[in-house]
Amino acid sequence: MEKRKSSVVIAGGGSTYTPEIVATLVNNLDRLPLRKVVLYDNDEERQNKLAKACEIIVKEKDPAIEFLATVDPKEAYTDIDFCLAHIRVGQLPMRELDEKIALRRGVVGQETCGPGGMAYGMRSIDGVLENIDYMEKYSPNAWMLNYSNPAAIVAEATRRFRPNSKVINICDMPIGIEQAIADIAGLNDRKDMDIRYYGLNHFGWWTKIEDKDGTDLLPKVVEWVKKNGYITKDEIEDPQSEASWSDTYMKAKDVVALDPTTLPNTYLKYYLYSDYVVEHDNPEYTRANEVMDTREKDVFSACKQIAERGTTKGSYLEITNHATFIVDLTVALAFNTKERMLLIVENNGAIENFSADAMVEIPCIVGKDGYEPLAMGKIPTFQKGLMEQQVACEKLVVDAWEENSYLKMWQALTMNKCVPSAKVAKDLLDDYIEANKEYWPELK
Repeated sequence: MEKRKSSVVIAGGGSTYTPEIVATLVNNLDRLPLRKVVLYDNDEERQNKLAKACEIIVKEKDPAIEFLATVDPKEAYTDIDFCLAHIRVGQLPMRELDEKIALRRGVVGQETCGPGGMAYGMRSIDGVLENIDYMEKYSPNAWMLNYSNPAAIVAEATRRFRPNSKVINICDMPIGIEQAIADIAGLNDRKDMDIRYYGLNHFGWWTKIEDKDGTDLLPKVVEWVKKNGYITKDEIEDPQSEASWSDTYMKAKDVVALDPTTLPNTYLKYYLYSDYVVEHDNPEYTRANEVMDTREKDVFSACKQIAERGTTKGSYLEITNHATFIVDLTVALAFNTKERMLLIVENNGAIENFSADAMVEIPCIVGKDGYEPLAMGKIPTFQKGLMEQQVACEKLVVDAWEENSYLKMWQALTMNKCVPSAKVAKDLLDDYIEANKEYWPELK
């Protein structure tokens, strides 16, 4: 029996990750047959830098697939089955401000963690909700797979303001770490493992790593991470990662020391070793600058080459594993595969001793009707305390957005573990208000 063909819109079509998402989709047509691929962005000039190359990527695989790049939401969202959403409100120049404003106050400057992530969250909420509304208006039966950052704040906003919408919030970061764990454990692929994990987005812990025979691999991997972080043997012998990512993977050796019975998400370094992060970051040249000077230029240049040549042959466009989890999730929804995946979902008792309305990141079983969270039981005091503080910050940010509340945003920044005092929090808030006049609601 021939599989039903799906129609997909990529919201945030101007993202440098769009070409590899398109390539991953068409490289998996045996799993997810497609009839239409649409790019949608409100920045036509930026999207056009990628669109022709994406069309060629699609047509080389299957000329019958309809391809469209548009800035018209009606055209984008009509007759679609899935929206893959990775919008970035304010683009990289605003990310640069998020990071540098914090660092100049001696505070962690990172796009999703700390005050920079909270500023980004205030910009993102309206854009994500707008795209949900477009989808529901023009294709009410479609699913949105939302991996727009900062995922934790965005997920809380979708829970609160669009509780009945067909939206699944996801993040690819654990997938990359799981592949490193698989390499360390001597396995070929992360899918050769059975795992248990709980936490918040960019804020969690693996508590079980087993191979398919049930062999406990956690102690072996922990011992490696204590010495080398998540840097694999191959990477030690032949370093290829960007310096900032190598440092993040290496710093996991200090994070794991706080609980050697688990394996941590690498982003915990920003909260648990914020002094180290600030000391080793350059307030004049942040990760945003690194991305603009490397990835952004490389991807646009590669897409220009593909468009000019009319073929992907000989292209240096790099296709990574960034998008594989998106395809896995889409396939699970389309064909009821019951795949086990990490999602960001309302807790509702999955973590027994944690807030029911917190958006937690845990394993779920995914099928045609959505997801079923797996029970995690009770979690330890250390992790529970850290998570309660962080989820309160995230909820206060959404409160501030909803209520136009200066006080709530000040409270959110004050509570964040990366921020040393209420005074610094207020100074940061005033700086971010000035920088985000075009994007934030007016706080009173």
